Amino acid sequence: MRTSNPQEPARPAVRGRWRRIGAAAVGSAALVLAGFGAAGPANAAPAAKATATAASTSSKVTWSPACSTPAKGRMACKALRVTGGTTAFQKANAHADAVTPKAADAATPSGYGPSNLQSAYGLTSAAASNGSGETIAIVDAYNDPNAEADLAKYRSYYGLSACTTANGCFKKVSQTGSTTSLPSSDAGWSEEISLDVDMASAICPNCNILLVEATSATMANLGKAVNEAVTLGAKYVSNSYGGSESSSDTSYDTSYFNHPGVAITVSAGDSGYGAEYPAASKYVTSVGGTALSTSSNSRGWTESVWETSSTEGTGSGCSSYDAKPTWQTDTGCSKRTIADVSAVADPATGVSVYDSYGVTAGWYTFGGTSASSPIIAGVYALGGTPSSSSYPASFPYASAGTSALNDVTSGSNGSCGSSYLCTAKSGYDGPTGWGTPEGVAAFTG
Repeated sequence: MRTSNPQEPARPAVRGRWRRIGAAAVGSAALVLAGFGAAGPANAAPAAKATATAASTSSKVTWSPACSTPAKGRMACKALRVTGGTTAFQKANAHADAVTPKAADAATPSGYGPSNLQSAYGLTSAAASNGSGETIAIVDAYNDPNAEADLAKYRSYYGLSACTTANGCFKKVSQTGSTTSLPSSDAGWSEEISLDVDMASAICPNCNILLVEATSATMANLGKAVNEAVTLGAKYVSNSYGGSESSSDTSYDTSYFNHPGVAITVSAGDSGYGAEYPAASKYVTSVGGTALSTSSNSRGWTESVWETSSTEGTGSGCSSYDAKPTWQTDTGCSKRTIADVSAVADPATGVSVYDSYGVTAGWYTFGGTSASSPIIAGVYALGGTPSSSSYPASFPYASAGTSALNDVTSGSNGSCGSSYLCTAKSGYDGPTGWGTPEGVAAFTG
């Protein structure tokens, strides 16, 4: 029997598609009003949407997309930054303080930390013992100039070993592999990067981290970054971005994602029911999103489909272009079905992240399937190097219906006539796939 661990105090370091997501980014005054400090030097993150007010005294959690609305032909990052309210982490720890701070207060963490996530997914033992020598690649667009420093803050606070360029654990390169000629910096994508490297650290503290920054958010440049990550030896590659499907997707599959022996994870999307790419690629593990809360059950945790509204929640659906992989056998979609597995993504039950570029330096809570993709990449890394000819997206299917996965059976992410494509059911369903990790057994092969 595992018990939950909602309270995660600070500890010293132990060792030294294209989505229409609101108005375009506004000036620094709006950012200050929203409680984020001054805008960054380039491409500041957008102001909070009208319904997301950081100054609100309501306990309802509100949030805003980290990245501004992408131009046509570019991918959207999937990070959602909490701007106000009381998160599930804070509610679980409300007894420790006379008052519960706002989730947008950057002074202290207000989301789940490493021990919470490891507990929720049965990974505590594996996280302590596994991962040495493995490299998780994070592929994002643009440069985060503070990535290494912010990662150091996160890892130090939670007692994780140092992961730096100097000790060989952390490396940042461009899509061509250069460590010096990097893309232009972007505040919104920097938040995405902070979320991604922190989640990889939370799940696999012993893993190395390779951050590959694409020149821009086009599929071509992001795809080149994926190829570079594989060339540099990464066996686990997380991609927290997506856009509309197109007739070019099968070509992108061949050019960028067909890498046997490499676990490539992709966010399923944050716009509710509907297929996105590259989550629809038959060569990747498409990762959906859940709401994660503590429970009195034997697991200590419970999950449901993440849905905030009909247009905001985990993505899922039936691809219009990508062929069904041989290991996928659901009958309600003749082509590739999204998703395969899932993990926490609801901002109201979000994760803690340290970020400093373009916002007041400090702690923020994030959600979106941007969180679930690097979490699952970390689980693959804990499971060990995939066999050279394998497609790791198939691994969870071999454990379908077993105790190696937590079956998520409640919630939906849109309207599809109660079909499994948008409604959680016992066994496989679109929003959560075969479920969430319970240890690493479903992610090895």
